[in-house]
Amino acid sequence: MTVVWGALSVNGWAQKDSTVQRRRVVQPKTEPVNAGKRTRSKIVNDSAKIVYGPKTSLSTTEDEIFENKKNYVPLDTSIYNLHRWDFVKKFENKYQDLGNMGTAMNAIFPLMPEQAGATPGYKAYDIYWQTSEPRFYDTKSPFARVNVVWGGKGRAMTHIEFTRNVHKRWNLGFNYRPILSVRQIQPSGKTDYQVRSQYYDFYTTYESKDGKYKLLASYRRINHQVKENGGILLKRPGLANADTSYQAYFDPNAVPNLVVAASSELRNSFHVFQQYQLAKPAQLYHVLDLYRQVNTFYDVRATDSASLYFPTPTVGIRTIPVDDINTFQLLKNEIGFKGNAAFLFYDFYFKSRIYNNHMANLQAQAAHAQGYENYIGSRISFQFDSLSYLSGQAEYLLDGHYKIVSTLRTPWLDADFKSVLAKPGLMQQKYLGGYNAWTNNFGNTFSNQISGRIKARWGRFFISPGVTYTLLKDYLFFASDKLQLARPQQASGTQQILSPELRMEIRLAKHLYFRPYGVYTQLLTNDNQAISIPAWFANAQISYENFLFKRALQVQIGVDTHANDKYFAYGYDPAIQQFFVQNKIASPSFWSTDVFLNGRIKRGRFFVKYLNLLQTFTKQGYLPTPGYPNVRNAIDFGFELILFD
Repeated sequence: MTVVWGALSVNGWAQKDSTVQRRRVVQPKTEPVNAGKRTRSKIVNDSAKIVYGPKTSLSTTEDEIFENKKNYVPLDTSIYNLHRWDFVKKFENKYQDLGNMGTAMNAIFPLMPEQAGATPGYKAYDIYWQTSEPRFYDTKSPFARVNVVWGGKGRAMTHIEFTRNVHKRWNLGFNYRPILSVRQIQPSGKTDYQVRSQYYDFYTTYESKDGKYKLLASYRRINHQVKENGGILLKRPGLANADTSYQAYFDPNAVPNLVVAASSELRNSFHVFQQYQLAKPAQLYHVLDLYRQVNTFYDVRATDSASLYFPTPTVGIRTIPVDDINTFQLLKNEIGFKGNAAFLFYDFYFKSRIYNNHMANLQAQAAHAQGYENYIGSRISFQFDSLSYLSGQAEYLLDGHYKIVSTLRTPWLDADFKSVLAKPGLMQQKYLGGYNAWTNNFGNTFSNQISGRIKARWGRFFISPGVTYTLLKDYLFFASDKLQLARPQQASGTQQILSPELRMEIRLAKHLYFRPYGVYTQLLTNDNQAISIPAWFANAQISYENFLFKRALQVQIGVDTHANDKYFAYGYDPAIQQFFVQNKIASPSFWSTDVFLNGRIKRGRFFVKYLNLLQTFTKQGYLPTPGYPNVRNAIDFGFELILFD
């Protein structure tokens, strides 16, 4: 029975009661001489006002509250890189998408597993969910934020946030964030949307009168719908003279491979965190999560059969309408004992997960598609001062899987370590869809990653060299074969990746900054050719930053560029929402250039950006994913208003 889980999110600890206007009356201590006459009281500061603003609306995260930190920070009103609103640019171009805002995304540099236990195996839309989790507020007045972006070529995103305190110990709020993106290949009108995404959450926080009991709760939901186009169709049946050059991908009259195909991901989450103070240094706590994820793909086989996009259908379900649905449901409980001792934070916990994965087309589900998982774990953190800490977490699944994470942060050195022995994704084990089918018995995957960065500043010069080493064993990846566009495989050996990097900031003049960033990657071992990464990867920004018109206007004006080496970027199979290794279409080296203006007037922020300036002159862009051209040159505009009562 399908249940849609909801989510109440908890944002913001209690705020103190405030009186908007107060009159102080000074009365005489003794009776005046002329007691029979009427006298007036003396009023001091009758017009006093309390002004609310970004510094009175403080926020933090659940992790900070969990570790008993009081790191409430004012609202972010910085204009630095405000123009990087889309998800690729926001994460420094370290993701590939399908050439449009809201489409499937894949990390260019391998990411470590976040979960040692069972997972559904779908990750293409993770970033839209993971970056939306609400913050928790301590507001001194009702607070609202409205952020609107009108991107060129019919791309738009809005974020509406509101929070207020019912009383000083109870806070309520919500977030709403829709994304709309018009088709970039042969759109039929301004409302011919390729992407429709609706995200919202509700959250609340509560604290008892004596401060011993605290509650955070949230409900979150996203419905992310994408019309899949399969990229540009170059080789058309019956057209022997078709242009198959790289330039042809950027022809305004190019047509897509797929016409009817569509995919979607629906996620619901209900989350509760509560704790009770046993003594000053110790608390008992409980975490409850109800989670559901539904991934679907729909197509009409006859409509797209002429494109020969998918291999000849000899596997999968041979019906003309293709309707693949996979549902993953999870109930998680965590009970623990935590507290502080001087500069030490400690936590010991027991966690259970009850999960179920069901695919509508499968009569017999994959092995271990439903079950119970029991974990024991511990977290520890040493807070040396306000800027330096060392933290770690060790979590052991009682059947042998584990996750170990460690983080060091100081003003001059950052370091990270992560080691995970994880189960394979459930859809990678067994799948039956309209274009794909397999039954596998994959083993566990092992991942190790260690990274470090030195940070140093001398006057106008900041430099931060670093290096990341990644070891993967029994790595799971997708690759093409003769019968399927992509199917899962498990590497028989190892992948060792060494990536030194350099980040700098140079103040060229009083208000002029140059910020380069580069990564060089070497594949020390790459068994089964399971990994594909550009050898060099670079970002650079030059910007003028200053206050103008007697500090009435703050601006950041500049140019952003990105480039990477020629390599075989991962392809994408929309039927299974998976990126796969391919060696047929190489993504050549290219430069993308954006010109931007970020500004702030009082409490309002705005930006204007011209996207892909070079494409205006070259008439040629780049392919973030093989077959998928980037968004053509366009003007993006956005603004944000922050409102207080």
